[in-house]
Amino acid sequence: MTLRIAPLTGAALEAALDAVAELRVRVFRDWPYLYDGDAAYERAYLSVYRESAGAILVGAFDGDRLVGAATGTPMEDHAGDFAAAFAGTGYALDEIFYCAESVLLADYRGQGAGHRFFDLREAHARALGRRYSAFCGVVRPADHPRRPAGYRPLDGFWRKRGYRPLDGVTARFRWKDIDEDGETSKPLQFWIREL
Repeated sequence: MTLRIAPLTGAALEAALDAVAELRVRVFRDWPYLYDGDAAYERAYLSVYRESAGAILVGAFDGDRLVGAATGTPMEDHAGDFAAAFAGTGYALDEIFYCAESVLLADYRGQGAGHRFFDLREAHARALGRRYSAFCGVVRPADHPRRPAGYRPLDGFWRKRGYRPLDGVTARFRWKDIDEDGETSKPLQFWIREL
């Protein structure tokens, strides 16, 4: 299975958002997200990419089928979510490009898509004049009952790409886990690198 990785902006990005919503629901059901989501919520969440002139969607395609995606926007497009987390850090939101989700169906992992997702988003960030690239990852306790045996976090991959965790810089989001009756707040740790 050879993947074609392509950056999408504008109308091409917008045309792919429904498929991205479906991927997010499917992939984020797994550890560490454990997300019990639906496509309608996802479409609303992804509207920021439709509205942002600086947004990018890096798609992984098997033929014409979208099997993976990574999104990103200028950080100020997410100011409502992240401004408080960055307050007092010395980082200006308008210098940061936010690499949001990266989702890829399990059968397509191990072919270099993760690196291409970051490469193309970081190149886009540089083209926009951004100084930093940042993302956040879900924080789950090491003894969480749904943690898979042998799970390896992606910290090593991120560090090799030059990212480092920003101590104390976390955001909180609410979603329903697959074993919960309702939404609960989860912490997300920010990672950053200079471009």
